[in-house]
Amino acid sequence: MSKRFRLLVLACVLLVLIGVPAASLWWMTAVPGRSFDGPLPRLSAPQTDLAARLQAHVRAIASVPHNVNHPQALEASASHIETGLQGLGYAVQRQPFAVGGLEVRNIEAVLDPARPATETLVVGAHYDSWGESPGANDNGSGTAAVLELARLLVDLRGRSALRIRFVLFVNEEPPYFRTREMGSLVYARRLVASGERIRGMLSLETMGFFSDRDGSQHYPSPFNLFYPRRGNFIAFVGPLSARGLVRESVGTFRAVAEFPSVGGTAPGAIQGINWSDHWAFMQVGVPALMVTDTAPFRYPHYHSAEDRPDKIDYDRLARVVTGLERMLRRWASPPAG
Repeated sequence: MSKRFRLLVLACVLLVLIGVPAASLWWMTAVPGRSFDGPLPRLSAPQTDLAARLQAHVRAIASVPHNVNHPQALEASASHIETGLQGLGYAVQRQPFAVGGLEVRNIEAVLDPARPATETLVVGAHYDSWGESPGANDNGSGTAAVLELARLLVDLRGRSALRIRFVLFVNEEPPYFRTREMGSLVYARRLVASGERIRGMLSLETMGFFSDRDGSQHYPSPFNLFYPRRGNFIAFVGPLSARGLVRESVGTFRAVAEFPSVGGTAPGAIQGINWSDHWAFMQVGVPALMVTDTAPFRYPHYHSAEDRPDKIDYDRLARVVTGLERMLRRWASPPAG
């Protein structure tokens, strides 16, 4: 075997061992647009009001533990959600089901489109908390964001180019996660069975903690090689099957939002990729992603008794919700003329 041939074989081996994984990682992490950089602009008057509204929701929903082990608090959280949606003029739909002798429910409000046959987008969050945690960030922040998006987009009712289903799920947290009693799985199965055309699902999950400190953000390896070290961004994360939805979401968000963002997809086996209600929609073949501050990879109070309303950065959460509202409005706005 000549030296030249041996070098050619070695180059081919290196291409397989290094080039293919590198190309795969690039494919998973490549998203359109450029993340916002630099000082954040001052909050507008509507954003200041939005921050106060978000805080009021989180305090009402997630000041104490609320789950099936704390049924009265869970009911109080559900009642706040329903009252808020009804006050916006939505017809609130309950989806009750039994868990261990206790009736729990998903809660839905629908932004009706201009044409009944149009596609559906689900925007959802779970409203239960884990164990003895108040769950202010996980997931009072996501629940508050859904409620405020329903308010901000209500003017599109009856003329939207999309049917948007705003849904608050029960039983996301253990011991129900990835079981048939997980609220989002109950909901997703029924929605798919209805035959409705579903464009995708956005799971708003743990969205309220940000840090400008270098090294405040962590990742499962090898994604630490690709993403920022400061936890000052919002992330759009999904499985490989949702790559198109992730890229569309990040591209639109970056075009309309003045807030740092990252995005990417990965196999479901990667830690954290499917840790929310989008997992349930993946099981029924619906493209789904998670909008998140990355939870335990940044937030020091994840699943703890310290996950209280005073730990949330409501000003930055308001900026994220503003960006999501503009993103959804662009998708849902009827064509000119």
